[in-house]
Amino acid sequence: MRKLTETEIERIVSLLREGKPIPEDYKNILFDTKKEYELIYAEKEREQDILADTLAVPLQKVKTFRNGQEQNDWTNMLIFGDNLQVLKTLLQMKQDGKLKNADGTPGVRLVYIDPPFGTGDDYTITGDKAGYSAKLQGVKYIEFIRRRAVFLREILSSNGMIFIRIDYHFGHYIKTVLDEIFGKENFQNEFVVNRIRKNVTFQGRRSIPVATDSVFLYFYSPEAQLASVEKVLAEKKEGYWHALDSAGIRHPRKRTFWGKVMLPPNGRHWTFTQDRIDKKISDGKLRLNPKTGRPEYWIEPKDTITLDTNWTDIAGYTFTTGYPTENSESLLKRIIKIGSLPGDLILDCFAGSGTTLSVAEKLGRRWIGVDCGKLAIYTMQKRLLNTSESKDMENPKKKYGKPCKPFTLYNAGLYDYKMIKELPWDQYRDFALKLFQCRDEKHEISKIELDGFLGADNVLVFNYQKHKDAVMDRGFIDDLHRHLGDKIGRRFFIIAPAASVQFLEDYIEKAKTKYFVLRIPYSIIEEIHNRGFTKIRQPVSEMDVNDTVDAVGFDFIQVPTVECKYFLDKPKKVDLLNQKTKECVIKIEKFESKIISRKPVEFANLETLSMVMLDYDFNGEVFDLDEVFYAEVLKKNDYEIRFAKDKVKKQMMIIYIDIFGNEKREVKNREDFKKR
Repeated sequence: MRKLTETEIERIVSLLREGKPIPEDYKNILFDTKKEYELIYAEKEREQDILADTLAVPLQKVKTFRNGQEQNDWTNMLIFGDNLQVLKTLLQMKQDGKLKNADGTPGVRLVYIDPPFGTGDDYTITGDKAGYSAKLQGVKYIEFIRRRAVFLREILSSNGMIFIRIDYHFGHYIKTVLDEIFGKENFQNEFVVNRIRKNVTFQGRRSIPVATDSVFLYFYSPEAQLASVEKVLAEKKEGYWHALDSAGIRHPRKRTFWGKVMLPPNGRHWTFTQDRIDKKISDGKLRLNPKTGRPEYWIEPKDTITLDTNWTDIAGYTFTTGYPTENSESLLKRIIKIGSLPGDLILDCFAGSGTTLSVAEKLGRRWIGVDCGKLAIYTMQKRLLNTSESKDMENPKKKYGKPCKPFTLYNAGLYDYKMIKELPWDQYRDFALKLFQCRDEKHEISKIELDGFLGADNVLVFNYQKHKDAVMDRGFIDDLHRHLGDKIGRRFFIIAPAASVQFLEDYIEKAKTKYFVLRIPYSIIEEIHNRGFTKIRQPVSEMDVNDTVDAVGFDFIQVPTVECKYFLDKPKKVDLLNQKTKECVIKIEKFESKIISRKPVEFANLETLSMVMLDYDFNGEVFDLDEVFYAEVLKKNDYEIRFAKDKVKKQMMIIYIDIFGNEKREVKNREDFKKR
């Protein structure tokens, strides 16, 4: 059992004194429990600690894409951020009644995830090196998946289910962990899906290539039921005659068909009793085959057949977006139809290229997608906004032809402080409390209105909007202590804009009380959360796109400094058909990230560049990703981006992204690229 912190002890004592129930979070800390079996390994956390200690992050609305449609009570959600923290926020939304399915049940009906496989190897769909990297290995990877699975279980509705795609490296360990989390009685199936395309040849190999992955299916509870267990056939299966069944015993039995007595084959007997035979004849299910004159079953033609666990009849991965490890729409169509009904809520917290969201959209489901990669977010945004041009799910030879329903893009963990400051006070107060994990409970002490609690400690949100000329200096703390000093505990928290605070210390101590200042936009002080904070890192090469990320905490957008030259040049590779064609060149000369940190953090020029994204035909409103250039490739090319001049239409948008997810955007016309 882990030792309780002083804050936890104070909270429990406070609850007992007030006659309030102790939260479930503390049940297994105070009372040790044992499971029938479990996988034991280093760094394994208690489920209760995972749920209690993970920081929720508020969702900052960036933009709603309405596509000319009216917004109803629900808007689909695309979230940029660390999925563990987002899952904690989604769990709170479920508890607040904000996540519901078509039948009204709270939570998410279906979860599908295809997380990185934790191998440390690099893969593409064909098995070649490059294009896929999962750096976490061993128990770190197992715990990485387990922590998220714990939250996914809590987010599911009582009739919900989860599909998890995994490969052979860790599949057996993850299966054991999932049995612990969901209960082995709720394990339903293991499906086999394709990893590589059929008929791919691997000449010269001396090992057998891995062709398949597994998809595990778990129900939240026995209450869950599959919506469908059939697959639609590509071509209608013709009807046919089927001989009567018989089973082998030593003594054959006679049967009467239309008054005629018949014997089964030697050493066999008829499966059905005479009564069942007579009923099948009267029901028309048993007839005389006109060709043989014998009684046989007529099997009606079918459009569908019952599914089994072998799903290698469809593609597992595909190549429509250019994003590494893009799941196929045929796979997600099958999963979503099996596990949900129209109007149900679908969640993919490793959303990647957005196949889950795209298919959910076209099948009339509502959806939530989460990813920590900017490339993934822009890939999904483009895919969703071009839904009408994508394939129809029922007839792939036709276009879908309808725009996607409204969806909102959110930031979670990396925030635009300018947008926060522009919020109305009630929304700002709510955001500030959520940012620092405070409970929203207004109360008064000595006629001073306070906003909530952090653990058992009081919290005040400094209203800089109401008192525009006021600053928080030592005199402010003195006045506060004069009113509250003997009525509060050892810690008191004040949330305030950094610009409003006139001293540098994290806290000012008065008698027995420390008055802590939680500055926005500075990150949270480590005394509140002993694990510290790390930033989400963006990839610098295609091989890093699917790296597992386990970030904690939050940060604020700091636009990097970018200096470039834009010019026309002769192509480095000669085009024999059109030698007059000029290339547009973007030469990156300076790229520096601005880091807010108490401890000095220094990076060399260009060291924090992650990637550059281009939209060659920017419409003036929405960035529509056309091409991405990774820092690793740019470094080899002396930080030059080259492309044909004809690609640029009226104007283009360029997005420079640093490894922390910050962006610098520029819009350029053809005329901005001058001859050298």
